[in-house]
Amino acid sequence: MLAALVTTACGGGGSAAPSPSPSSAPPTSRATTSPAPARPAVAIPTCGPVKVPPLDAANFPDSTNIDNKWFPLVPGTQFVMEGRANRDGGVLPHQIVSTVTDLTKVINGVPTVVIWEVDRDNGTLAESELSFFAQDRDGNVWNFGQYPELYTNGNFTGAPKTWFAGLSRADAGVLVRGGPQLGSTEYLQGVAPDVEFLDCAKNVKTAERTCVPTNCYDGVAVVDERSGDDPSSGIQRKYYAPGVGGVRVEAVGDPEDETLVLAKLVTPNPDTVAAARQAALDLEKHAYQVSAVYRATPPVTPRR
Repeated sequence: MLAALVTTACGGGGSAAPSPSPSSAPPTSRATTSPAPARPAVAIPTCGPVKVPPLDAANFPDSTNIDNKWFPLVPGTQFVMEGRANRDGGVLPHQIVSTVTDLTKVINGVPTVVIWEVDRDNGTLAESELSFFAQDRDGNVWNFGQYPELYTNGNFTGAPKTWFAGLSRADAGVLVRGGPQLGSTEYLQGVAPDVEFLDCAKNVKTAERTCVPTNCYDGVAVVDERSGDDPSSGIQRKYYAPGVGGVRVEAVGDPEDETLVLAKLVTPNPDTVAAARQAALDLEKHAYQVSAVYRATPPVTPRR
């Protein structure tokens, strides 16, 4: 299931989290500058009995202006999710720090917003990730790919779960709908068969109230996510507050038992924007060196 729970909101303050340093030296040049071609119009694998129409880049006229009510992405906004997860070392404190950058990347013909995310177990770096989102004309926010670097004891071990829509049989999916409706059919959040990624989601509640360290929120949409490739992994239940984004994650039958709450918000400011931009550029530089899939994508560019 998607590990990232990117949220943005007004309020809070603080400084940007530091960028992790990969153990491998970054490359001196990028491998490609041409956008990945759009996929042919064919049916894609999906969740449940309903097939989703093929991705059409024309449905993303203003794709980097992500103002979805439950998932707004404002460059420079940073959030800190804190909780616990049952990892290899048992139940450990778990923290995910995500920052919306002012960078974009064209994937499958669609400009996407770049998110930089750092995942720590008991204070030790476990993942450093770039993820890529775009909004369609109906306000749905799509997941176009992920580059998650894995670390053991703080040392880089690889990025085997990298995927991008339009490459290696992978396709984008909807992360958060523009208008979540209770009882709606299950929908695809993304599929990449080569890395055994198939995420499915369904809206289960639309007017919840939940309280976390940052605030109490009303009108919260609740989404259940599951892995179509691994039913034994259970469900991640995610809570999205209007005008804010993700504020809570709960586990339902998930052996990892990951639970997170929004513990801190940092509003956009020049420091967070600059720090996130540089961290994302550094991570991409390393990605071009270690990932063949990433080398098939164009470089990130500043948002216009």
